[in-house]
Amino acid sequence: MTTTDVEPAAHPLYPFNEATGLALSELYAHARRTEGLLRVRMAYGEPAWLVTRYADARLVLGDRRFSRAAEADHDAPRQSPGRREGGLLSMDPPDHTRLRTLATKAFTVHRVETLRPDIRALAEGLLDDLVAAGPPADLVEDFALPIPVAVICRMLGVPPEDRPRFRVWSDAALSTSPLTTEEFDANQDELRAYMAELVAAHRERPAQDLMTALIEARDVDDRLTELELVDLCVGILIAGHETTATQIPNFLCTLLDHPGRLEELRADPALIPGAVEELLRFVPFGAGASFPRYATEDIEVGGTLVRAGEPVLVAVGAANRDALRFPDPDALDFGRRGNQHLGFGHGVHHCLGAQLARVELQEALRALALKLPGVRLAGDIVWKTQMLVRGPRSMPVAW
Repeated sequence: MTTTDVEPAAHPLYPFNEATGLALSELYAHARRTEGLLRVRMAYGEPAWLVTRYADARLVLGDRRFSRAAEADHDAPRQSPGRREGGLLSMDPPDHTRLRTLATKAFTVHRVETLRPDIRALAEGLLDDLVAAGPPADLVEDFALPIPVAVICRMLGVPPEDRPRFRVWSDAALSTSPLTTEEFDANQDELRAYMAELVAAHRERPAQDLMTALIEARDVDDRLTELELVDLCVGILIAGHETTATQIPNFLCTLLDHPGRLEELRADPALIPGAVEELLRFVPFGAGASFPRYATEDIEVGGTLVRAGEPVLVAVGAANRDALRFPDPDALDFGRRGNQHLGFGHGVHHCLGAQLARVELQEALRALALKLPGVRLAGDIVWKTQMLVRGPRSMPVAW
């Protein structure tokens, strides 16, 4: 059984993936074939165990013996010197359950499906505008970003004209650049101050939106502290637009690397839900695993004894390519059955807005397939760098 007897300097440096592009590093395949877990070190913080196999990932993400909150008591492995607060992502039950339960009501399948017609109209309208203006266009700025931004702004009552402001804050929140803890805190304080102003405005003028419902939970039922209320809104705002806005161009990049796939979707739009699930499995979204889980007792994972107090990083992109769970894992198969990928996580921290993201991604892909069947790159992609997530910052396209 593997243990922690190797000197930290001998551990491989992590993360493995390149920021420019969507390829999954071959080092992950090597790690999956190696007995036990791999011990890695990041630029900052203590060494960690790296999980790359699907079964091990499900165990660590779903087992309550692994804690996110314990990170606060450790020098957590990370890519930058600054320490970021993760809001809900940094909590364990019961506090996590209390806050998540309040927000979950806004993201039920039924409530999200009521948004589908508007999301479809938005996606189609954006492409109609692109066609009318003529090529080239920036798929990110002109299509991918406006869809989730419009939806989350509506849900939280955020003025759409403030989009450029919270995009800067969001980039900083997900950055792996060498920001100090003080710089991270300053960014967080700015965003909190902005959100506190919106909360105050909603208290004066309640609306039929998620923020008003959360304010009522705070003021009437006393289920939230004021800071929890603000941080919950901040987390929803960032997560509610950044991931979807990045995955839309990621999906198109992947489809352009697999000629004919967009034509398949155009010929049979019924394939789109399955295509979205397969793309969520196939695209290794993260630059590397983040948000370590700390063992609260000695636990064996994949033939390795993880001792109490040791951190574990879960490489979701690698687990989603595990041949023991997904036959022919490196093939993009829209008809894949039993596709229980980990693209939205697993366990208590399973993505709160997964259903909303699914609808946005489905409608974006549908609009691209039906309205821009000849879409192609019209220049070089500018990739995000020094970020927790990978994807184009700008993507010039023509049709």
